[in-house]
Amino acid sequence: MTTLSDCTCRAEDEVAPQAERAVEDAAALLRGRFRRTRARRHAADYLRGLVADVERKNGWQLAERMGYRHPRGIQRVLDRYAWDADLVRDDLRAYVVAALGDGQGVLVVDETGFPKQGRHSAGVARQYCGTLGKRGNCQIGVFLGYAGPKGHAGLDRALYLPQEWTEDAERRRAAGVPEVIAFQTKPQLAIAMVERALDAGVPAAWVAGDEVYGGDSKFRAPLEERGQAYVLAVRRNQPLSTWPPYGAPDQWTVAEYAATIPADAWRRLRCGEGAQGPRVYDWAYRPARPATRGPTPEGQPWAHGLLVRRHPERPDELAYYLVYAPPATPLEELARVAGARWTIDDMFKLAKGQVGLDQYEVRSWRGWYRHITLALLAFAALTVAARQKGGPTPPAPATSPSPCPRPAASWSASSGPPPIHCPLRRPSPHGPAGVAATRRSPRSATADAA
Repeated sequence: MTTLSDCTCRAEDEVAPQAERAVEDAAALLRGRFRRTRARRHAADYLRGLVADVERKNGWQLAERMGYRHPRGIQRVLDRYAWDADLVRDDLRAYVVAALGDGQGVLVVDETGFPKQGRHSAGVARQYCGTLGKRGNCQIGVFLGYAGPKGHAGLDRALYLPQEWTEDAERRRAAGVPEVIAFQTKPQLAIAMVERALDAGVPAAWVAGDEVYGGDSKFRAPLEERGQAYVLAVRRNQPLSTWPPYGAPDQWTVAEYAATIPADAWRRLRCGEGAQGPRVYDWAYRPARPATRGPTPEGQPWAHGLLVRRHPERPDELAYYLVYAPPATPLEELARVAGARWTIDDMFKLAKGQVGLDQYEVRSWRGWYRHITLALLAFAALTVAARQKGGPTPPAPATSPSPCPRPAASWSASSGPPPIHCPLRRPSPHGPAGVAATRRSPRSATADAA
């Protein structure tokens, strides 16, 4: 039975000031990116509004929460004011690295869908949307996350532009898509973000991603060229070649090669925490061929190999991962990296629920990048605040109807305690008094635990 002395949850009175300080630190990063004082003020209020207890993080409700009589000041942050979202992205990256950076960090790539009506929002098209679990009208954003022992946050973002958009000059013009933007696949967008992070000195021992990225040789090859280790999921029919000294020259599918793993090579290991508790699977690794490209940081040839995950109760359920790493890498480390891939799913759920990642009401290319960048910065601030108080998860409330709701009872150690109300207490000093919404009564995390 959990006692109060054992409980790691924090009451709102402890967390809210810490979160407010972290958000103010993040807002300070914006100062050098805006020439005009008013624009800088409005951008900081936009950021504060994203972490406030607001039902929908749109222009009207953010403006009301921050004390404005009209939303135009807030809306201009996304459409009119002169500022470069990529420079703020660079500030975000430095902020995350300073607070969460670790030599064993993992760069995680994935995409998420933003369901949209109509056809005018930049990049919107009928395509598979993981948020809906089916094909639907949506935008797709490709993201780069950072996962380490101190927490996880987003570092970068890219809006996927379907082929039909690249060939429609009128649509591009109306949505403000820059002329220099050409069609790029999701793996191409992802590798550009990974290389940008590595070139900027982000400490990352590994790169992880799902089958969309693991199955694309044009994503894997640049990582191999620079000696960057990876654990990337692939489908069961992914080709795999073997060479001496690990096997005779041959061609396999990963499913065929997995079938050659000896029975005594499997080990049951934890690979992180999930919504239902620890994620425990059977794991096995087998090298396939020595590396022939890129540097070998340890002075010995790296190896390409296959990592396989097996469900402990349903042994026919297998997942496959291509590995590029030193051949002596412990199996526990490979399982840890494979498990780190789930952190970006967690980030999507939390950022959509807590900082309105998916609640923008803009159609333009520039507006999408601006909102998403500020939302990632707000999420990072909450992550840093939680880290400073000893927990890995942002303490802000889930105020939006997230497409992937997580009831409080399902939260695990990887996600920290159930969400508690942590709004910023004061309205903006730049809006009229009395306009901001009244703060709701706090809900004690200790009471939730009891």
